[in-house]
Amino acid sequence: MAINSLFSFPSTLPNKQPIFSFSSLNPKLSYSPSPASIPHLPTPPLRNPRIIRRSLIIAQSKDSNSADAPDRLISAITYFYPFFDGIQYGKYVITQFSPFQAFIQPLVPAIRVFKSFPFNGFLVFLTLYFVVVRNPNFSRYVRFNTMQAIVLDVLLIFPDLLERSFSPRDGVGLDLMMSLDSTVFLFLLVCLIYGSSSCLLGQLPRLPLVADAADRQVL
Repeated sequence: MAINSLFSFPSTLPNKQPIFSFSSLNPKLSYSPSPASIPHLPTPPLRNPRIIRRSLIIAQSKDSNSADAPDRLISAITYFYPFFDGIQYGKYVITQFSPFQAFIQPLVPAIRVFKSFPFNGFLVFLTLYFVVVRNPNFSRYVRFNTMQAIVLDVLLIFPDLLERSFSPRDGVGLDLMMSLDSTVFLFLLVCLIYGSSSCLLGQLPRLPLVADAADRQVL
């Protein structure tokens, strides 16, 4: 009975307007569709532009460059790696100026641990690169800052090769070597202070000479 009721038609059809209306003024048959024959499709509701703008803002706030407290701390710590690895370039500056001695003194235990084994620097490099930079579980903020620290440490190869090639004992050559070492140390110190402080404040530091290279390595 339920199936039969689906195919049952009413015995009397309601009176409706004709779908086509013929005009007697024109000898040719002409018709115009009745308004009742034109289907009215429901128009989709317009989205509020404020809602769209709000969704865009939310999407931007969830960018991979955003940093929470753990990301800031990890990123700030990574900048100690190139500074510890190049601390030997400050042997002239540290011995001549007492403010640098006061700054380095709290870091001496960590520097001794870092320098205690010859391959510690290489092991830290591998750990930071493969465990942090290549790990998508870390935010891009952490991976970018870690890559900047790695590139900065790689640049220390050039002054190291220069020192091994030329080791003057006195004269102008020694003065130039002292100036080079002091410049490298001050550059590392500035990068440490600027990079770590910016990370702790939630900002994205971009170090000269290394930021573009770090961008290309971090996907």
